[in-house]
Amino acid sequence: MEKLKMHTPDLAEENYKKLAALFPDAVTETKDENGNTVRAIDKDVLMQEINAKVVDNGQERYQFTWPDKRKAVVLANAPIAKTLRFEKEKSVGRDGTPGGTDSENIYIEGDNLDALKLLQETYLGKVKMIYIDPPYNTGNDFIYEDDFSQKAENYAENSGQTDEEGNRLVQNSESNGRFHTDWLNMLYPRLCLAKDLLANDGLIFISIDEHESHNLRKICDEIFGAQNFITQIVWEKRYTRSNNARRFTTLTEPVVCYAKNIMFVSDIKERRNEKADSIYSNPDNDPRGPWTSVSYVNPASKNQRPNLVYKLHNPITGADVEHPTNAWKYERATYEKHVKENRLYWGKNGENVYPRLKKYLFEMEGGMVPVDLWRQQITGTTDQASKELESLLGRKIFNFPKPKELVMRIVSLIINGNKRENGIILDFFSGSGTSAHAVMQLNAEDNGHRKYILMQLPAETGETSEAYKMGYKTICDIGEERIRRAGKKIKEETGADIDYGFRCFRVDSSNMKDVYYKPSDVKQAELDLFTDNIKEDRTPEDLLIQVMLDLGVLLSSKVEEEEMAGKKVFSVADGYLIACFDRDVTDDVVTAIARKHPFYAVFRDSSFSSDSVAANFEQIFDTYSPQTVRKVL
Repeated sequence: MEKLKMHTPDLAEENYKKLAALFPDAVTETKDENGNTVRAIDKDVLMQEINAKVVDNGQERYQFTWPDKRKAVVLANAPIAKTLRFEKEKSVGRDGTPGGTDSENIYIEGDNLDALKLLQETYLGKVKMIYIDPPYNTGNDFIYEDDFSQKAENYAENSGQTDEEGNRLVQNSESNGRFHTDWLNMLYPRLCLAKDLLANDGLIFISIDEHESHNLRKICDEIFGAQNFITQIVWEKRYTRSNNARRFTTLTEPVVCYAKNIMFVSDIKERRNEKADSIYSNPDNDPRGPWTSVSYVNPASKNQRPNLVYKLHNPITGADVEHPTNAWKYERATYEKHVKENRLYWGKNGENVYPRLKKYLFEMEGGMVPVDLWRQQITGTTDQASKELESLLGRKIFNFPKPKELVMRIVSLIINGNKRENGIILDFFSGSGTSAHAVMQLNAEDNGHRKYILMQLPAETGETSEAYKMGYKTICDIGEERIRRAGKKIKEETGADIDYGFRCFRVDSSNMKDVYYKPSDVKQAELDLFTDNIKEDRTPEDLLIQVMLDLGVLLSSKVEEEEMAGKKVFSVADGYLIACFDRDVTDDVVTAIARKHPFYAVFRDSSFSSDSVAANFEQIFDTYSPQTVRKVL
C-alpha cells in the first residue's frame, strides 16, 4: 500500500525533474551557503546542450521585472498542505434544491492562490476557458496580500494565511511606494497556476482598465508567451459621457485574450445573430436558400494580376463581359466552377454590368469571425449589470459588476468548430457571480452542458454596508445568493433542463496532523499522542474530498454512500474510487471492496481491526482485483 501525499504538487520539484530527464548530464551537486551538499544544474553543460547563451546577473537583456518578482515565482511553485471542505448547507442541487449534492458546478470560498494550487492535479489541462475580472489597481482597490516574509519551504506549513474573517485583502493606494509591485506580485503567481489548468486549445480573457493594462500585457506575454496573444477587445462599457470627468470620459474597457497554445487554435468564430442573418435573402428562389453576395471584381488592376484577366459570359443577355480596368477575384477554373454551381448573380433580368458571387446562409453555420469592438447593444454595460443585480437581490449592494451578456459572448465563442457546450469555465475572481449567471443563461438558450468553477475570497462586507444589513456578511454570501436567485429565475422563465446548482467548498488547513508530513520531527516519547494522524474535528467526508484532490478525481464526480460488511464506504465516479475511513476494518470489508474492482481503493492506515487483516490486505486484492491501486492515509 502506498501512502497518499495529501498536499499540493511541488511545481518547482516537478520542473527540476523535467529538466533532469531532458538533460541528465547537466545534473550535478554542489555545496550551499551552510556547507550542505545539494543538487544543482550545471549551466555550462546546459549551454552546450541547447546551444544558447545563458544570461548572467548584471548583463543587459530584454526583460520585465519588479521587486519581489522572484518570490512571486517561488510562491506559485511552492506546495501547500491544505484541502477543501464541502459546505453542504450552502450547496444547491442540480434542480435548484437547497442542500443538494448532485450539481457539477463548483464554488470555492477562499484565497484563489490556494484554490488554484488545490486543483492543479485534478483539473490540469481540463479547463476550456477562463474569464477573470481582477482588481484594476485604481488606487482604491483591495488586493490579495501574499506573505513574502516566509521562505518557500515554510509556506507549505502556514495554515493561517487566511483567518476566519478573510483578512487577506489590503488597500493598495497610489501613495504606496509598491503600488504596481504589489499588484503584479498578486496577479503573477495566480496566472501561472491558471495557465496549467487550461486545455491546449483553451483561452483566457481578462478584463482590465488603463491603470494596469500595459503591465498585464507584459506579464501575460511572459507567462503565456507573446506568440499566444490573440487580441485586445475594446468593450463599450457605457454609452453616455460623464460631465463629472475632468478630462476624458472613458466609454470603453479592454478585455485581453491569450491562448494556452496558439498552435491548437486554428480559428475562432462567434454565434450568428439576427442582425448578421438579416442581410441574407432569396430574391431568385434559389433552392439552396437565403444568400447574400459579394463583388467579383478584384481591387488589383489588370497589369498587377494578368493571370486573373479573361472574359465572363452573362447567360441572361448573352453578352461577354470584361472589366475595363481591374482583374477578377478568381482564376478561370474557379470561375467555371462558380458558373457550374450557379453561384453568379447578374441581377433579376441580367441587368448587372458585372456579376456578384453568392454566399449562402447555410454555409455560415460554423459562426462568423468576431471583431475586436464589442458594442453595448450586444454585450451590455456596467449600468445595466448593476440594475440587473439590484433587481435580483432587492437592493444595490455590489459595485461595478460585469454584465452577464459580456461573459456570455466570451463563453459562446466557437474554437476550431467546437461550440464547447460541455466545457469547464473558470473564474477565480468571481465577485458577484456573473460568470455562473452567464453560463446558466447560455446553457438554457442553447441546451448546453457547460460547467463552471468559481473562486472568491470571503472578504467581509463591513457592518455599516447595505450588504451586511441584508444578511450578506461576505462577498461569497452575495455571489452564492445571486447564483441561487438567477438559477431560479432562469428556470421559471425557460423551464430548461440544465444544472441550476453548485457544490460549495471552503479552503481549509489539511485534514492531517503535522506528524503525517514530518514524522521524523516527533520524538519517540510523543508517539502515543499521535496514534491517529487525522485531526479530531474532521469527518470521513472531509477525508474523501482531500483524497479526491490528491488522486486527481473531479470534484463534480458522483459520490455515493453504501454499506459493505457493516462499514460505511464511499463510491466515487461509479466505483472508480472506493474509500473506507471507518475503524476496525475486517477481511470481509476489504474483500467486498476488492470484488468491486475499483481503480483506487483508499483506507486509513490505522483502520484495520487486527494485524492479520493488515497482513492479508495485499493478498485479498491480488486475488480479486490485482489491478487496483491501493492507498492509505
